[in-house]
Amino acid sequence: MRAGKPIRHFAAALLFSFLLSALAPAQSDFDSKLEEFNEIAVSSEMVMVPMRDGTTLATNVYYPKNQPGPFPVIFVKTPYLFGPLTENSVEFPLEAIKRGYAYVVQNERGRYYSRGDWELLGDPAKDGYDSLTWLAAQKWSSGSVGTYGCSSTAEWQMELAAQNHPAHKAMVPMAAGAGIGRVGEFYEQGNWYKGGVHQTLFTVWLYGVQQNLRPQFPDGLSQEQLERLRTMYDLAPKMPPVDWKKQLRKLPAIDWLRSAGANEGPGAELMTWKPDDPRWYKGGLYHDDQDFGVPAFWFNSWFDVSQGPNLALFNHIREKASDPGVRNGQYLLVAPTLHCAFGRIPKRKDLIVGELNVGRAHFPVNDLVFAFFDYYLKGAKNAFPEKTPRVQYYTMGKNQWEDSNAWPPKEAVLTEFHLASGGKANSLFGDGILSTAAPSGAPSDAFMYDPMNPVPSLGGGVCCNAGASLGGSYDQREIEARADVLVYTSAALPEPMQVTGSVYARLFVSSDAKDTDFTVKLVDVYPDGTAYNIDDTILRARYREGYGKQVFMESGKVYELKPTPMSTSYEFQKGHRIRVEVASSKFPQYMRNLNTGGNNYDETKGVVAHNIVHHSAQYPSKIILPVMPKH
Repeated sequence: MRAGKPIRHFAAALLFSFLLSALAPAQSDFDSKLEEFNEIAVSSEMVMVPMRDGTTLATNVYYPKNQPGPFPVIFVKTPYLFGPLTENSVEFPLEAIKRGYAYVVQNERGRYYSRGDWELLGDPAKDGYDSLTWLAAQKWSSGSVGTYGCSSTAEWQMELAAQNHPAHKAMVPMAAGAGIGRVGEFYEQGNWYKGGVHQTLFTVWLYGVQQNLRPQFPDGLSQEQLERLRTMYDLAPKMPPVDWKKQLRKLPAIDWLRSAGANEGPGAELMTWKPDDPRWYKGGLYHDDQDFGVPAFWFNSWFDVSQGPNLALFNHIREKASDPGVRNGQYLLVAPTLHCAFGRIPKRKDLIVGELNVGRAHFPVNDLVFAFFDYYLKGAKNAFPEKTPRVQYYTMGKNQWEDSNAWPPKEAVLTEFHLASGGKANSLFGDGILSTAAPSGAPSDAFMYDPMNPVPSLGGGVCCNAGASLGGSYDQREIEARADVLVYTSAALPEPMQVTGSVYARLFVSSDAKDTDFTVKLVDVYPDGTAYNIDDTILRARYREGYGKQVFMESGKVYELKPTPMSTSYEFQKGHRIRVEVASSKFPQYMRNLNTGGNNYDETKGVVAHNIVHHSAQYPSKIILPVMPKH
C-alpha cells in the first residue's frame, strides 16, 4: 500500500491451503479425494477477472460436470497463495461440487498473479462488488452467491455485506474479527488495538504479507500461458526467519518490521494511527454506522483474537440492520478452539486447547455450513431456521454444547465479585481475596511495573504471531508468582457455577506515571492449585474517557477504568476457585506501555510506574460475572 492510500484489510491468519484443510475433518482420508474431484468437476484456473478500473484478478473456477446448471456460487477471496487443488485443500471444494455448488477462489488485488497494487482487505467495496457482478453474469452461475472463509478469507465479507450487492445472498464468516473497525464500545480497528493497546500479532502478520515490491509477469498473457507459468512460479516471497520473541523486545517498536528486513508496506504508518483516527474509517473495515445487507452464519472461538467485537457485531446486526430478513437471518456458533481450528476438533477424543482439556467438542462444520447455504442460496425447504438454534455455544468446564435464542442468554444474572486484601495481594502467595461481600475499610494494593521487565503473556485469545505468544489455556502459576501481578482468589465453590456472557471489570487505580496499562485476567483454580486462564482484557489509562482523546494521569489521584468486557462460557466446578489477576502488561501479546505519556512506538526508554489498585467502599474494584441459574 502506498502512503496515503486507504486501509483495506486487517487480518491474521495462516496460509490459504492450510485454511482450507483446517476447515476439513483432520482424520479424513485424502488419498482419492483429488481424483474424485477431477472426475466430477469442470475446472477453469487462472481466469483473469476484470475490475472496474481494468485491473484483473487471478481466479479459479470449479463447477459440477454432470449436474444440470446453473449453480449457486460459493466464493472465497484471499490474500494467500492458492494454486491447483491438492489432497490437502480439496476437501471443502469437493463437498461443494458434490452438493451442487460452483466453487470460486480469487486472489486479492496485488497478490501473486492478481494485477494491481495490494491494498489491505482487497477493497471489498469495489473489487469485491465487481467480482460478485462478474460471478452473477456467468452462464454456469445461478446469480446467487455466498461468501465463505476463515480469518483473511472472512474479514473482507463484512464491508462487502454493507454494499448490499443483489447477488450476495448469504455469508459464512469464520474468525472474522480483523474485519471489524468499531462496533459499540470496541475500537479494535481490525485487531490493531485492544483497549487502546497495539496487538503485536498484526505486526508479525504484516512481515509476511506487505509485499508491495514484487515480481510480475507482463500484461496480456493468455490463460493457458498463466496456467503453465504457475506450475513453475508461485510468486510467493521467501522471508528470512525471525525470532519474534526477541524482535518484539527491540525499541523503538516502529522499527520492528524494518529491522527484521520486511518489504515495503503499511506497518510503520499504521502504528502511528490512534484508536479513533479518522483514517481507520476510510477503508475496508466495517463500522457500526453502516447498514448490513446479508444473512450470516458466524463461527467464532473462545480462544481467538477479537471474540468480543465478533459477538457485539452479531447483536448489532440483529438489532440495527434495516432489512427484517437480514436481522432475522443471523446465526452464531462459538467453539472452544484456537483461531480457525473448527475442523480440527477431534471426532473421537477430547480437545486440548493449550493445556486445558475441554472434552468432546466436535461438531459437524460442513453440515451446518451447507444447510445454511442450501436455505439461502438454493431456496431449499430444509427447515434450517426451525432446526438451527439462533446461538450455539460450548460451555467449557461443563464441556458440552448449549444453545440460546440470544447472546448472552437472557437468564444470566450479573453478579459482582469484589477485589479485597490486607494490602498485600502481590502474587499468588499474597492475601488477595475475591468475594461477593461489599468492601469495607480503605485498603489498596501497590505494585511496580517496569516496562523493561514486563509480565509475560501465556495463553489467551491469540493467533498468528509466529509463536511469540501462545494461544489457549495454560497453568498461570509461574506468572502469578511475580510481585508485579496482583492475585485475588475466591473461596472454594460449594457447587458448580456457570459463567456465560460478557465479563466486566471495574478498577479504581492510581499511578505516579502519566500513562500506564492495566490488564485483568479471569482464571479457574483447580483443587490441586493449577490455574487455567479463561480470558483477559486490557486498557491503556489515557483512553479511559474514550478512544477519541487522551487524558493523562496525575500522581495521587484515583481513576476508574472500564476495559472492554471479556467473553466466555465456562463452568467453575465444585471445589474450584475463581481468580482474578491484575497487572500492567501482558507482553509480547500486547505492546508494552513505556509509561512516559509519549507515543510509545517511537521511544527507546521507559520509566518505572508505581501503580495502585484501590478496593474500598468508596473505590470498589470488582469483576462482574454473568452467572447462569442453577438447574
